[in-house]
Formats: sequence, C-alpha cells, structure tokens
Amino acid sequence: MPAHLLQEEEFSSTSSTTAGGTVTSRVTSNGNAVTEKDLLNHEDLAADRGMVDDIFDETYREKEGPKPPLRYVWRNIILMSLLHLGALFALTLIPSAKIQTLAWALLCFVVSALGITAGSHRLWSHRSYKATLPLRIFLTIANSMAFQNDIYEWVRDHRVHHKFSETDADPHNAMRGFFFSHIGWLLVRKHPDVIEKGQKLDLSDIKADKVVMFQRRYYKPSVVLLCFTLPSVVPWYFWDESIIISFFIPAILRYTLGLNCTWLVNSAAHMFGNRPYDQNINPRENPLVSLGAIGEGFHNYHHTFPYDYSTSEFGWRFNLTTAFIDLMCLLGLASDRKKVSKEVILARKLRTGDGSHKSG
Repeated sequence: MPAHLLQEEEFSSTSSTTAGGTVTSRVTSNGNAVTEKDLLNHEDLAADRGMVDDIFDETYREKEGPKPPLRYVWRNIILMSLLHLGALFALTLIPSAKIQTLAWALLCFVVSALGITAGSHRLWSHRSYKATLPLRIFLTIANSMAFQNDIYEWVRDHRVHHKFSETDADPHNAMRGFFFSHIGWLLVRKHPDVIEKGQKLDLSDIKADKVVMFQRRYYKPSVVLLCFTLPSVVPWYFWDESIIISFFIPAILRYTLGLNCTWLVNSAAHMFGNRPYDQNINPRENPLVSLGAIGEGFHNYHHTFPYDYSTSEFGWRFNLTTAFIDLMCLLGLASDRKKVSKEVILARKLRTGDGSHKSG
C-alpha cells in the first residue's frame, strides 16, 4: 500500500461551504464528530503557488517483477570516501585552529545551510514564500557554497521525492534502508522510475527564474570559488591561519558536516521519531535532526503540509531557517509566507496522527 494512503474507512464525511472556506465534518467509528475547516487545502495552495508536484501521487504503482540491478558510481564512491577521510583528519586539527577560524567555519556552515533550507528547499522546491531578487541572489550564492547539486537539479529530485515518497520513484527511498537513504543513493545509478518521473515534472517555474538558470550555467566554477576557495582563503589571508587548517576545517569539515546534516533528513527523519500528524507515512518528527539541519527535522509535519514555509507548527523552536525567513520579511526581502491554520493542524492530528501530540 502506498505510504500516504489514509485509512478513510474509519470516517464518513460531509461538507458545506462557508464564507471562510470549506468545512468538512468527519464522524469517527465511535460516533465522535471531528470538524476540519480547510482554510488551506491542497487545491487552493497549489493554485497560489503555481505547482502541485510536491503533493503525493496516490495513483503511482511500482512495477512488478525483479528490481533492476545496482550499478555503482565508482567516481562518487571514491570522492565521498576521500572527503570523509579528509573530514576525519580535519577533526585532529581543531585544537590547533584559531578561534576566528572556528567561528568562520560555523558562519560558512550556517550560510551554506540556508542556501539549502531557505533556498532550494522552502523557496524553490515548495514555493512556500516569495523572495525578492537580492534575496534570491544571496540564497543562490549560499547554495553554491553548500555544493549539493545546483538548484534546478535539487528541486527536481526533491519534488520527485515528495510526489513518490518511499517508492521506487523516490531518489532516496527510505524503504531501502538507512545507508541508502543517507548516502547510498548518491553512490549508485538512479532507479529508472526516478529518472522517468523526474522528466515528467513541470519545472517551468524554475526554468523561468533567471537567477537559478544562471547558477546552473556556471555551477562548477561557482562551487570551486564559494565552497572551497573562499572558505579557505579568508582565514589564511585575514588572520594568518595556516593554509592546511584553513582548507580542512572551514572547507572540507564544514562541507562534510553540511552534507550529513542534510542527509539525516532523508534517513533518520524518515525512521526515528513520532508521527503526530500522519501515522500512515514514514517521515517522523526528529528534533535532533532539526538542530543539525537548522529546522528541517519536523518531517512528519512537512510531508503532511509541504507548502508551509516553516515546515513546523512551532515557529522558531529548533528552526533557524524560519527565523531567517521571518527576518527577511521584516526587512522587506521576502513576502507571502504560506502557513497552515491551527484548526487544520489540530483536525489532521485527530484524524490521522499517532496520538503523540497529547503528551507534547
């Protein structure tokens, strides 16, 4: 059974339209009425955002028969192995590093993380808020510093992940185990269904963004400059840090930690934690992942309401990205934040949650 199918046999539904939107009354099997005011339903938000490709497709069925054989990408295996060995070496250099270097590495980590969380994820993948040109340029620079594929490719894979979550068409299908969903998916060729479904997505909104397409055109040199050169040169030039420490801590170690914090959203946040919003899907609420991924660990909420700009109902709690977007709105650089109403959230908890919200 697809991961997102709801157990609707437990409910009977009636609907009526009011000035405030559609009110849906569901009667549970024990006779208690649950009323959900759909102030923000999929159709309304999809029309507002101009896309629906992050909404789970319940019509998809995996192909019958044997799975295609794994085809290893040895270049990626070698490069990822060397990168993590370099990060381990960088850990031994931390006691010798200047405090300014460690602070600079932390700043690079946060900025590059925002390029993923506030940029390629919440802005471009889900259209959950709008950003002005200066903010889009900043997020694009930060995204190149993160070096997790260009924005266009990141958005394509992420929308496929949401639309076909935990199926063969999901690039990092968590049903294939922790290692695969964490890093293994980057070490093998994609499943044919991932490629097929990715090619069918409507990415016209991304293609129309000149900033995104400029980054795609010059992605490789931007990564060399922003992910490795700039983080290394600043400590060496401005406070005379050794070039070895300057390269291995702010560049290699910071980059490796950034990758793994993002990957934990795909792995740990799909396996460990509670499911207060929808117990019928794999993604979980994982506060530890949120700490490392600056707000992306509230994953049961996010897969239930992918259009919410905060990816959580708790505002700034363990969610630096939400605080950043709110600050950008205060400065006039962002606007039109999409947010799910408390009424809809509570109704969804009562309807499909695992009951863990009662103890929270």
